[in-house]
Amino acid sequence: FPEQAFTQFVASLVDPGTIQVDNKGMAVTTHLDQFLEPLAESLTPEVAQRIVNMKADADQQARIDELAAKANEGLLTPEEELEYREIVEAIDIISIIQSKARRSLNQS
Repeated sequence: FPEQAFTQFVASLVDPGTIQVDNKGMAVTTHLDQFLEPLAESLTPEVAQRIVNMKADADQQARIDELAAKANEGLLTPEEELEYREIVEAIDIISIIQSKARRSLNQS
Protein backbone atom coordinates (compact mmCIF):
# COMPACT_ATOMS: atom_id res chain seq x y z
CA PHE A 1 0.00 0.00 0.00
CA PRO A 2 1.15 3.62 -0.31
CA GLU A 3 4.43 4.25 1.49
CA GLN A 4 3.23 7.42 3.19
CA ALA A 5 0.14 5.67 4.58
CA PHE A 6 2.31 2.82 5.81
CA THR A 7 4.76 5.22 7.45
CA GLN A 8 1.95 7.08 9.18
CA PHE A 9 0.38 3.83 10.33
CA VAL A 10 3.68 2.50 11.67
CA ALA A 11 4.39 5.79 13.43
CA SER A 12 0.98 5.64 15.10
CA LEU A 13 1.54 2.10 16.34
CA VAL A 14 5.10 2.00 17.55
CA ASP A 15 6.40 3.45 20.78
CA PRO A 16 8.32 6.54 19.64
CA GLY A 17 11.18 5.63 21.98
CA THR A 18 11.65 2.28 20.26
CA ILE A 19 11.39 2.80 16.49
CA GLN A 20 11.90 6.18 14.90
CA VAL A 21 11.13 7.19 11.34
CA ASP A 22 12.66 10.21 9.62
CA ASN A 23 10.74 12.57 7.34
CA LYS A 24 11.38 10.29 4.35
CA GLY A 25 9.86 7.27 6.06
CA MET A 26 13.24 5.65 6.68
CA ALA A 27 14.00 3.97 9.99
CA VAL A 28 16.81 5.53 11.97
CA THR A 29 19.17 3.82 14.41
CA THR A 30 17.34 2.55 17.47
CA HIS A 31 18.15 0.75 20.67
CA LEU A 32 16.95 -2.47 19.07
CA ASP A 33 19.29 -1.88 16.14
CA GLN A 34 22.18 -1.43 18.54
CA PHE A 35 21.25 -4.50 20.60
CA LEU A 36 21.25 -6.64 17.46
CA GLU A 37 24.70 -5.55 16.29
CA PRO A 38 26.52 -8.49 17.96
CA LEU A 39 24.23 -10.82 16.03
CA ALA A 40 25.29 -9.25 12.76
CA GLU A 41 28.94 -9.56 13.66
CA SER A 42 28.59 -13.32 14.19
CA LEU A 43 26.76 -14.24 10.96
CA THR A 44 28.38 -16.61 8.53
CA PRO A 45 27.87 -15.75 4.85
CA GLU A 46 25.48 -18.70 4.46
CA VAL A 47 23.32 -17.67 7.41
CA ALA A 48 23.39 -14.03 6.34
CA GLN A 49 22.16 -15.00 2.86
CA ARG A 50 19.32 -17.08 4.31
CA ILE A 51 18.25 -14.12 6.45
CA VAL A 52 18.38 -11.76 3.46
CA ASN A 53 16.18 -14.18 1.49
CA MET A 54 13.51 -14.43 4.23
CA LYS A 55 10.03 -13.36 3.19
CA ALA A 56 6.44 -13.99 4.10
CA ASP A 57 4.86 -17.07 2.61
CA ALA A 58 1.83 -16.68 0.33
CA ASP A 59 -0.73 -17.06 3.15
CA GLN A 60 1.09 -14.59 5.38
CA GLN A 61 1.44 -12.06 2.56
CA ALA A 62 -2.23 -12.37 1.69
CA ARG A 63 -3.18 -11.64 5.31
CA ILE A 64 -0.78 -8.68 5.47
CA ASP A 65 -2.24 -7.30 2.25
CA GLU A 66 -5.79 -7.78 3.54
CA LEU A 67 -5.05 -5.98 6.81
CA ALA A 68 -3.15 -3.22 5.01
CA ALA A 69 -6.09 -2.56 2.69
CA LYS A 70 -8.49 -2.43 5.62
CA ALA A 71 -6.10 -0.13 7.53
CA ASN A 72 -5.98 2.27 4.59
CA GLU A 73 -9.78 2.40 4.62
CA GLY A 74 -9.94 2.77 8.40
CA LEU A 75 -11.89 -0.49 8.68
CA LEU A 76 -9.74 -2.56 11.03
CA THR A 77 -11.53 -4.10 14.00
CA PRO A 78 -9.73 -3.77 17.34
CA GLU A 79 -8.57 -7.39 17.00
CA GLU A 80 -7.30 -6.80 13.48
CA GLU A 81 -5.52 -3.62 14.57
CA LEU A 82 -3.72 -5.59 17.27
CA GLU A 83 -2.82 -8.30 14.75
CA TYR A 84 -1.60 -5.71 12.25
CA ARG A 85 0.41 -3.94 14.95
CA GLU A 86 2.13 -7.22 15.80
CA ILE A 87 2.88 -7.86 12.13
CA VAL A 88 4.32 -4.37 11.65
CA GLU A 89 6.51 -4.75 14.72
CA ALA A 90 7.73 -8.16 13.50
CA ILE A 91 8.49 -6.70 10.07
CA ASP A 92 10.46 -3.89 11.71
CA ILE A 93 12.61 -6.39 13.61
CA ILE A 94 13.09 -8.62 10.58
CA SER A 95 14.02 -5.60 8.47
CA ILE A 96 16.71 -4.56 10.92
CA ILE A 97 18.13 -8.09 10.99
CA GLN A 98 18.02 -8.33 7.18
CA SER A 99 19.78 -4.99 6.87
CA LYS A 100 22.52 -6.21 9.15
CA ALA A 101 22.77 -9.46 7.19
CA ARG A 102 23.11 -7.52 3.89
CA ARG A 103 25.83 -5.37 5.41
CA SER A 104 27.59 -8.51 6.66
CA LEU A 105 27.51 -9.99 3.15
CA ASN A 106 28.85 -6.78 1.62
CA GLN A 107 31.77 -6.77 4.07
CA SER A 108 32.76 -10.38 3.42
